[in-house]
Amino acid sequence: MTEPLILAIDNGTQSIRALLFDTRGNLVGKGKQEIEPYFSDQPGWAEQHPEYFWDNLGKACDILWQNTTARPEQIAGVTLTTQRGTVINLDEHGEPLRPAIIWLDQRHARVDGRLKGPWGWLFRLARLEDTVDRFREKAQANWIAQNQPDIWEKTRHFLLLSGYLNYRLTGQFRDSTGSQVGYLPFDYKRHQWAGARDFKWQAIPVKRHMLPELVSPGSVIGHLTQDAAVHLGLPAGLPVIAAASDKACEILGSGGLTPDIGCMSYGTTATINTTSHRYIEPVRLMPPYPAALPGFFSTEVMIYRGFWMVSWFKREFGLREQALAERQGVEPEALFDELVRAVPPGSMGLMLQPYWSPGVRQPGPEAKGAIIGFGDVHTRAHIYRAILEGLAYALREGKEKIEKRSGVAIRRLRVAGGGSQSDAAMQLTADVFGLPAERPHTYETSGLGAAIDAAVGLGLHPDFETAVAAMTRVGDVFHPQPDTQALYQRLYSEVYIRMYPRLQPLYRKIRDITGYPR
Repeated sequence: MTEPLILAIDNGTQSIRALLFDTRGNLVGKGKQEIEPYFSDQPGWAEQHPEYFWDNLGKACDILWQNTTARPEQIAGVTLTTQRGTVINLDEHGEPLRPAIIWLDQRHARVDGRLKGPWGWLFRLARLEDTVDRFREKAQANWIAQNQPDIWEKTRHFLLLSGYLNYRLTGQFRDSTGSQVGYLPFDYKRHQWAGARDFKWQAIPVKRHMLPELVSPGSVIGHLTQDAAVHLGLPAGLPVIAAASDKACEILGSGGLTPDIGCMSYGTTATINTTSHRYIEPVRLMPPYPAALPGFFSTEVMIYRGFWMVSWFKREFGLREQALAERQGVEPEALFDELVRAVPPGSMGLMLQPYWSPGVRQPGPEAKGAIIGFGDVHTRAHIYRAILEGLAYALREGKEKIEKRSGVAIRRLRVAGGGSQSDAAMQLTADVFGLPAERPHTYETSGLGAAIDAAVGLGLHPDFETAVAAMTRVGDVFHPQPDTQALYQRLYSEVYIRMYPRLQPLYRKIRDITGYPR
């Protein structure tokens, strides 16, 4: 009897991956298709055609079948995890009306007056009007309704990317509760669409009939249509199992089932999360997101631009290493690790605050990035190490916020995402946090988390605890170095923590004078 396999599709920001996992969490096949994250018709816009994602999903599957000995008839089911917050408008026939607005988009809607009725008075009394206005500004639905009213009028389905791809797979307008992260009328406490009296229905023009039916992670969304089966190279009728967003699946695929494990993602967006059965807001009025574990919450602190900053550095200052790596036939990351090791811990006094994009509350809408401590000894290698150190400091601050709100100490770190492949970044993380930093056994933790959801949903494992124990394990472990840890402790507590409060008034002045960030 052939062993059943799970096809997990991971549609990230920079690539789409078709991944085959067995019931022990081994990756037995992979097809990776690089994608253009977005195009920009206007400064600050980030859009992509919905069909582009679907077409490249098919290409990823083609690459998979060309590079594995596994056979399509071994596949027991399909599951999907995607980037968060990307929205798509479909008409009554299920056809896209406009390009998808990608989560990196920076446009803002107008805020016309205050909310009416009791909510307006309540937010005014609680001094939360600015927070609610930020939600209204950032909601893509508001921008489309204001600037493209004809498109909004024709919109019959308003979906996240996960909802769109699940529709293309099954023909059903159904999505996972675990994927609902965005400017939508979602109840983060009950994991369902918001009640009729919730302020979000007044804050954005989305109607309930425009949204998909929601099911829990591990539930059946539908079955592969004939067209989808041909596109993926699979038999028609296979079950499609609900998973969750890429960050949520990354946590599950890292084995993060309890609140004492801090799961860090060194991806385009850098995050630190814990999984909890309690609803805990790490920052007041910033809800925990749905976990890939049904009914659980992912308590998250996010650095919006995260390891995008590393990509920015490599693009702007790392051409030498990239060219050298190509000539030597090695991965560029190995040479960038040499840059980090060439600079002592603390980057000889260079300190970076990684708020390259504004936030809602902490940091606030005025936030900007900063590097202080420059001297004539500093080179681009110092800047590179300072970026990694600044991200680690910011995520440590997030860890302490989560611990304070939850009352549970984080004792171990699991680090996933592209940045986790750097040994230098892993060691630096252990030293800044003063905790062991563990790398999961596979790089493909998002896909593995989705596969765990599917394994339970398909009955290949009886429950999530059994599935996680069988399918996840720790790979390399990096332990703190006492002298370096002591240095970072002082830089963090005596310098980094004080940077944002000292610079915040200046950021506000910059915003008042220049209008940026908007």
